[in-house]
Amino acid sequence: MVSTNLVVPVVLWGPTAPTHCISSVFLSDDQFTLVTGCYDGQICLWQVEPTTLKMSPRCLLVGHSAPVLCLVRASLLPENNFLVSSSENGEMCTWDLTDGKCMEAVKLPQVHTQIQSYHTANSEDVRLFCIGYYAEIMVMDPFSLEVIYVLSSKVKPDWISAIHVLRPMRRKDDVVLAITTTGTVKVWTLTGNENKHAEPIYENESKEIRCLNAITMNCCAQNQRTVLLVCTKYWQIYDAGDFTVLCSVIAPARERWQGGDFITSDRVMLWTDEGKGYLYKLPANCIPDNKEFHSKSVVRDAPYLYYVLQHAGDKVLSCPPAMKLLQGTGGQHNLLRGDSEGYISVWNVPEVPLDNISILQAKQMPPRVLKPHVCTSLVEAWSIMDPPPVGILDQLSRITESPVKLTSSIYLPQQSRLVIGREDGSIVIVPATQTVMMQLLVGIKQNFSDWPSHQILYGHRGRVNCLLCPSMIHSRYEKSHLLSGGIDFAVCLWDLYSGSLLHRFCVHAGEITQLLVPPESCSPRILKCICSVASDHSVTLVSLQERKCVTLASRHLFPVVTIKWRPLDDFLIVGCSDGSVYVWQMETGHLDRVLHGMLAEEVLSACDEQAEDGGSGGGGGSGSNGASASEMGMANPAVHFFRGLKSRNMNAIRHATQRGINQLQQLQGHNQGNFDFLMKHRSNPLVIQGLRTNPKDAESHILFFDIEGLIFELHSEEYAQMTPATLESLGVHLQNPKDGKSMHLDASKKIGDFFSKVKNKAVDVEKILKDKDKHGLVQKFKEKTEIVEKKVQAKVESLQKAVEPHEEQQDLKSKIASKMEVTHVMEVAQLLLSLLHSWGLDPHLDKMCETRLGLLRPIVPISYGVLSKAGYMSLLLPTWQNNYAIPPGIQLPSSSKKRPLPEELQRLEHLTAVFTSRLHWELSTTLTTNHILALVAMSNTLLSMSAASFLPDSEKHKKLQRLAQRTDSMLSNEEEREELMAHHVSQIKHAWSLLATHHCFLLPDKIEALEPKKFKRPQVEMMVKRWQHHCIEIREAAQQILLGELTRMGKKGRKQLVESWAQYLPLYTHTEPIVGAQQQLALISQPASGGSASGSGGNGGGVGTAVSAGGGSGTGVGGNVSGGDAHQDEDYEEEEEEIIRKPSSLSELKRKQTTAVILLGVIGAEFGQDISQDSPNHRGSISLATGANLTSCVAGGERRKSSVVEGFGIANNLARLTSMALAHLLYAPPSPKLPQYTPLRRAAIDLLGRGFTVWEPYLDVSKVLLGLLEISCEGKAVPNLNYKLPLTPQADACRTARHALRLIATARPAAFITTMAREVARYNTMQQNAQSINTPLTQSVLHKAKGEILQCVEMLIDKMQSEIAGLLVEVMDIALHCVDSNELKSRGLAELCPAICKFNQISHCAQTRRIAVGANSGNLAIYELRQNKCQMIPAHTHPITSLAFSPDGKYLVSYSCAENRLSFWQTSTGMFGLGQSQTRCTKGYSTAPIPDVSRLNPMRLAKLVWINNRTVTLMLADGSETRFNV
Repeated sequence: MVSTNLVVPVVLWGPTAPTHCISSVFLSDDQFTLVTGCYDGQICLWQVEPTTLKMSPRCLLVGHSAPVLCLVRASLLPENNFLVSSSENGEMCTWDLTDGKCMEAVKLPQVHTQIQSYHTANSEDVRLFCIGYYAEIMVMDPFSLEVIYVLSSKVKPDWISAIHVLRPMRRKDDVVLAITTTGTVKVWTLTGNENKHAEPIYENESKEIRCLNAITMNCCAQNQRTVLLVCTKYWQIYDAGDFTVLCSVIAPARERWQGGDFITSDRVMLWTDEGKGYLYKLPANCIPDNKEFHSKSVVRDAPYLYYVLQHAGDKVLSCPPAMKLLQGTGGQHNLLRGDSEGYISVWNVPEVPLDNISILQAKQMPPRVLKPHVCTSLVEAWSIMDPPPVGILDQLSRITESPVKLTSSIYLPQQSRLVIGREDGSIVIVPATQTVMMQLLVGIKQNFSDWPSHQILYGHRGRVNCLLCPSMIHSRYEKSHLLSGGIDFAVCLWDLYSGSLLHRFCVHAGEITQLLVPPESCSPRILKCICSVASDHSVTLVSLQERKCVTLASRHLFPVVTIKWRPLDDFLIVGCSDGSVYVWQMETGHLDRVLHGMLAEEVLSACDEQAEDGGSGGGGGSGSNGASASEMGMANPAVHFFRGLKSRNMNAIRHATQRGINQLQQLQGHNQGNFDFLMKHRSNPLVIQGLRTNPKDAESHILFFDIEGLIFELHSEEYAQMTPATLESLGVHLQNPKDGKSMHLDASKKIGDFFSKVKNKAVDVEKILKDKDKHGLVQKFKEKTEIVEKKVQAKVESLQKAVEPHEEQQDLKSKIASKMEVTHVMEVAQLLLSLLHSWGLDPHLDKMCETRLGLLRPIVPISYGVLSKAGYMSLLLPTWQNNYAIPPGIQLPSSSKKRPLPEELQRLEHLTAVFTSRLHWELSTTLTTNHILALVAMSNTLLSMSAASFLPDSEKHKKLQRLAQRTDSMLSNEEEREELMAHHVSQIKHAWSLLATHHCFLLPDKIEALEPKKFKRPQVEMMVKRWQHHCIEIREAAQQILLGELTRMGKKGRKQLVESWAQYLPLYTHTEPIVGAQQQLALISQPASGGSASGSGGNGGGVGTAVSAGGGSGTGVGGNVSGGDAHQDEDYEEEEEEIIRKPSSLSELKRKQTTAVILLGVIGAEFGQDISQDSPNHRGSISLATGANLTSCVAGGERRKSSVVEGFGIANNLARLTSMALAHLLYAPPSPKLPQYTPLRRAAIDLLGRGFTVWEPYLDVSKVLLGLLEISCEGKAVPNLNYKLPLTPQADACRTARHALRLIATARPAAFITTMAREVARYNTMQQNAQSINTPLTQSVLHKAKGEILQCVEMLIDKMQSEIAGLLVEVMDIALHCVDSNELKSRGLAELCPAICKFNQISHCAQTRRIAVGANSGNLAIYELRQNKCQMIPAHTHPITSLAFSPDGKYLVSYSCAENRLSFWQTSTGMFGLGQSQTRCTKGYSTAPIPDVSRLNPMRLAKLVWINNRTVTLMLADGSETRFNV
């Protein structure tokens, strides 16, 4: 779910706000965004008005799994609005604040407690200086999150408790000041050329002072001569020169200092753990400008407290608040505080003149108190909202006075039902899509009698904590079983269908916190069990079959955190929160041992290893995995470890530990993608996931719409209903049947095979999903995902049944069980399109959507989300609307009833109208891109299906009735009915194509017209990454949108784009990649030049060696393909950011390079030549209306050949570099870096085809053609581009290559034919000296791709006869190479290549086995098929128009109309066919000249027909006939 799929999350927040216990705060430099991190790991973004500091929560970033300790800015540049967050378990993450997207995420073994982001002297942007639970200072790059270098200590190394980086005045270098926990102050001076490969960097000076466990250290910015150090008990001012104490203040009673900072050189602000701020004036001996500086402190001149900043009522806080002093605009300081109740308070720090302070000090007045200026919280923002944010079960809350909290949920995709556990112990089961539609969309009846039916199960006393439907995780369980665990210590087993309580297990002595399913390789008894975990630190295995507890593991001293399985050893391994690990035997319930420390960690990681590797080998049957597990057994120390465990041999264990750690790290990435393709693409169209940030919260619900899964379901549904003939037309080849019946069987077998492929891999997929789950999030999604195996099995069986003659077609439909029933899939599609469509921009389109397509309008603004790297998400909060002022003049949808609404509902209606039409598209570029992509892809999918609309059937009937009445006949005859249906269908299709065009091309201009400059454009980069997405609908949508966007930019915009990306184009020479100057950056970290620069390819220097014609042909097709592909796919779509920041890591550079190659390729191919003036709009209207590939217009030769535009002219180097990069991707042999079939290579093939006219001057044409043929002949029967289900990467590449060949052939027919003829000639010479070559000729491309070449030639003859007519001899050479000579002997040329025989200049004589071809030069080419040779005879001075052999083969007649001459030729052979055969002219006639008019079509100009062996008729185009005798 995380990698490449296009997923659109939508959130239903529900009426109660999420808990937000703040642990860190941050305000962006422009003061527009406030960021708060909380103890549950979420980060909330608040929109701030810089002047008043009023704020409203805008968006929640979900992803950290531990308290967020540090938030710092990642860049100085105002346009780079990025933030780095770091949590308590070592996770670090870089977020894009405008988008809320996670750009980069890592998990470090070190935990940071404090990060300072600082711009060092010689770096382009900031660096992060981090300290924490380790003895160094780590300096990191904020974008790649890699450690650049480390500052170490020589003297008394210890954890560092506070740090301050500064640049001394009048100096070029930076100084790092730090103090360790034991009170040693250290200073490092940075020269600017540090890196991690050099010697360790030690401190320049260090001194011990008495200050232990300092919290913060700040140097006064004004004069850099005093330092403020804060400890919990006191704060002190030090002289920065020699670090001597100048003054010290003890904390107020019952409070502790938390931090502090200088306001000016003579005043400081301190704050305490009670959340109060204290303002002090410093004594004279602490102020550097004062003459008293550094003198002995005097009693009467102590630091003076003149102001306290605090809240009115002193609420006791459960943990210290996060506080920060901010330097505001214009010298104004603000104190910012976020506390455990989720409140954010801001104080404007008062500026009190010195004189006033001195007067107060003299009078010994108590300090004054100041209240905060702004104070708000998430809960408050939620309460302002009226009506409150929608939840997923709001319909039920209308019965009770106060809503019942929802506490757990689980989604069953097969029946599309949602099971929800509530606070009061009831469990509600509702139809999922309908419930959601009800909350968000207009039109489903709001009165209670019409609610979709729901079921309520009563059985728990008190909150339901967790739900589990075991059959979703593994098919061995009963389909109807549902388990729930509650606060009442019970685990209940329910029957989902009848709603009855089957059994209640009361084993635990604490509330149930988790329910799990044991892995498949356990013993049979355990396989029937479910594992439950409770808050009394116990774990049980309860058997659903025996209805009793099998194992109770309960003597844990600390809460249970992780559960791992070791099925083959019968061990259940329980990890507790203190780091100890308990090993239990499952069958006997016996505690085997307890481990601590390193050993415990080792055991846990060993279980992961085993799950990753042996899991499917042991249980699921893919043999290769089993093997790899056993081989690994020897290398993997953790396995020894378990052997040690069994024999209780501690030495073995110790030994394993020493060997092990480094190997464990290497093995992590080892077992990715070896699973089949289709399976990978079968994902649930919709997953509903409960989101609870804190155990006490009510659940919010996220709907994940998987666009690809949805398209897959819609298409497979359609293909399942197709007749074999229709499938055949798509190019899904079925074998030749012997009789009609088997044809049907055949088809079903075909489809059966197709779906059984899906089935075989279900097992692997499960395993892979576990593999990928490095972050718990995936696991949560996956728990919801079905295993498809059973259903596919059903599908295949039903197909086989369906084929037996007596079964009806209707039956077939009902039998095929997909992931969801059809109606559910359609409902999901309806919901998705209704939520994403831009309602309100085009009233006419809206009306069509509502009446023809059955989309529904939203009734509330939708909270969207963005899913980014590693499962991190950002979710829009509903509270942004609190501060939003609705612009006047909003048009409301006319359909809404004119009943008077209460004011708040009116506001909501207006808000929704503004939101769908404008704000939705002004949120972020990522959202715009994903949503437009989803809309266009879905519209095109539904357009391609037969009459797909979402109207309920009753509506459809009414419609047809109405249409019928209009025609005044009650549907009397069939024809009229069919006509009506056709009309109806065409209306629906028209509406879909309008919907696609609207979002693809018109949307931006419409929004610009309403609100200029606000529209967030789709990101070019994201489209580029999907240029060759494996799901064809998404691929075509991305291509359309990208081309639309590029067209809209105009020449200037494209030129800028080209200039900014050109620097990332990887440079290749013919042999190996060169390293460009801007890539030196990457070389610091990787010495091998080849590897780094071939951002898209190759294995360094070896690239050029194997690029000969058959170079990388057969290698690597086996195992590494799919593995590589999965990896590449991820690489290819991982992150997208706006242009353009210097890449900060190698992988980012590679991503930039792949993007650059494709982007420049697209611009070059599509805009490299001016599009002809006469059809400015041809791309927009025509191609979209037909839904055809956009290239069809390109191929039509509507281009002028002036290549000066866009910097892709002949004189320009860019076209050369781009074409070389594309060609390199085509030739480069497969290598680990660039596997054989990747989307990148597919894109290169596609672009070589599209822009061939632009690239041609720089390419070796024959090499390109051979390369493409090589790829296109690998796949056997590959369906054509109209077949929309995903293909394997190999078949996809093959299909793309075929398409590219046809594009090249039509763009440059002459080049294609001559090049191919030259290659054929070379092949024939090689054939004659076959013994002198090493490789057998059958391996050569030309031999393998015969059929492919012939198809291309026939297509050219069909489309471009006039161009081909001039090259007939070459065409004949190619054709004779491609057809089988024996076939030719038995069946004749006319049957084998009917296309070629259309030409009158060609004749084949079967008796003498000769073929004659008349050339444009006037020569005759006569092929002797017996001897395999060809002789050329100069026959005419002008092109030959027509020729024909006589029926007995003795004579050949030829005619040239330009020369007005007709000649007879006779071939004489020597005695008995020995010696030279000679062809000579026996007779010649002059003919009457033809009037010029008829010279238009050379094909029909003249035809020669023999009447008998001696007489020939010349038939001219004007109908006249003349006879000639030999």
